[in-house]
Amino acid sequence: MTKEEFLVTPYTVEGNINYEKLIKKFGTEPIDNILLNRIKKHTGELHFMLKRKIFFCHRDLNWLLNKYENGEKFYIYTGRGPSGKMHLGHLLPFLFTKWLQDKFNCKTIIQITDDEKYLFNNKKLEEYTKQGLENIKDIIAVGLNPKLTEIMIDTYNSKTLYNNAIHFAKRLTISTIKSAFGFNDSYNIGQYFYTSFQAVPAILESVRQGKNIPCLIPLGVDQDPHFRLARDICPKLGYYKPAIIHSRFLPPLQGIEGKMSSSKEETAIFTTDDKETVRKKVMKYAFSGGRKTLEEHRKYGGNPEIDVSYQYLYQLLEPNDKKIKEIHEEYKSGNLLSGELKQIMVKKANEFLEKHQKARRKAEEKIEKFLIKD
Repeated sequence: MTKEEFLVTPYTVEGNINYEKLIKKFGTEPIDNILLNRIKKHTGELHFMLKRKIFFCHRDLNWLLNKYENGEKFYIYTGRGPSGKMHLGHLLPFLFTKWLQDKFNCKTIIQITDDEKYLFNNKKLEEYTKQGLENIKDIIAVGLNPKLTEIMIDTYNSKTLYNNAIHFAKRLTISTIKSAFGFNDSYNIGQYFYTSFQAVPAILESVRQGKNIPCLIPLGVDQDPHFRLARDICPKLGYYKPAIIHSRFLPPLQGIEGKMSSSKEETAIFTTDDKETVRKKVMKYAFSGGRKTLEEHRKYGGNPEIDVSYQYLYQLLEPNDKKIKEIHEEYKSGNLLSGELKQIMVKKANEFLEKHQKARRKAEEKIEKFLIKD
């Protein structure tokens, strides 16, 4: 893979991702200022992830707002594949979902895809289900409203999912799946079928209420291929296409290419990491945008666009626009050193995690309030 090449699928993210090219490749629309102002009209303020283009493109968001302005409330659907422990990058869509839920007072369905992880990996199904329950603690900890939130674990809700998935499956061909995901004849039948399962929550409220209910899906842009296929089929079943809003990836600690991995401890800061672990990871692994020598850095300044500590602050850990601008300018001017920037990142990450871990411990007692079962 050359420096200019990158790969983004639901199962592989590699290379230095050019998000402008990805918009063209996936056929999505950028979130422009006109759309941001339209959202702000309803929310009163913009989430910093919108202002900073962390959520950067969409499908049919204007259509969704048209429906909302005409009196049709929408619901949110998002999910989590429990491959392992959750890291900071996994929290991005859930933190944004919580904001949407608060601003629009909308129902939220979260799908935990333990079956998908079993189909694509080598552990026992029970291990992925158990990991899903651990991940749910992190999801609850972001502050979602239990009265408005339903969490589905696929193996707990197989009746509901299968009875609706078959309608998608009947209209999905093998050649379509191969084209969308790059599968070949060595992939198992469950892997080919899985997109049908993942599509169901996008129509579930419409099925339940017996009428079309608009749906908005916040997700990492790598998951878009699943829903491109689902959107093609929904009208054939008599349902609205779900609207989608896509987020960038929080980069791995080692640099801006790809995304963090649950299976590689050194690439990510996990939600359960203690303060010393966070400090050691950042100081040892976090890629620096600073110069080779102190003299060069003072003279020419650092590059915040490739500095991982700055990117973590910008995308997640420092919501204050004035503060993030100050850090950007100080680092770019050379007044702020790479080691000092890392220390800021460590401090903000540990403050964030201290609050999150406290909420996570309390979440264990709340799981049953969120779970739905067939």
